[in-house]
Amino acid sequence: MPFARLTLIPAPAPEQASRLAAELTDLVAGDLGKRHDLTSILIETPGEALWTIGGQPRASAAHLEVCVTAGTNSDEEKRTFVANAMRMLKAALPGLDPATYVIVKEVPGSDWGFDGRTQADRARERN
Repeated sequence: MPFARLTLIPAPAPEQASRLAAELTDLVAGDLGKRHDLTSILIETPGEALWTIGGQPRASAAHLEVCVTAGTNSDEEKRTFVANAMRMLKAALPGLDPATYVIVKEVPGSDWGFDGRTQADRARERN
C-alpha cells in the first residue's frame, strides 16, 4: 500500500505526467515488491515556485518521497529503488541536478492504512 509523491518543476505535459506515474508505479511494485493495484501516485507541480539548490535557482528540479510500511523492505530493495527512480527522473528531466532526493519513508503499520483499516490490523489478520 505505498504512496508516492513526486514534486517537480517545470510542470510536465499531461502525457509525460501519465508516463511518469506509470513508470513510478512499476518501479514501486517491482523494486519494492508492493502491490501494483494499491500503489498510489501523486504528481504535483507547485505554481510560482522558486526551487534552489546550493542557493541557485533551478529551472528543472524534482523530489520523490515514497511511504511504505516499516520493516517491509530490505536495505537492498530500497537501494535498488532509489537508483532506478533517479535514472527514471533523469531520463524524464534532462539536466536534473544530482542534488535530487529520492526518499523511502518507513511508516509504522499502526500509523497508516487504507479503506479505514491500519496496516497493522491487516497484518494481524493475515497471521
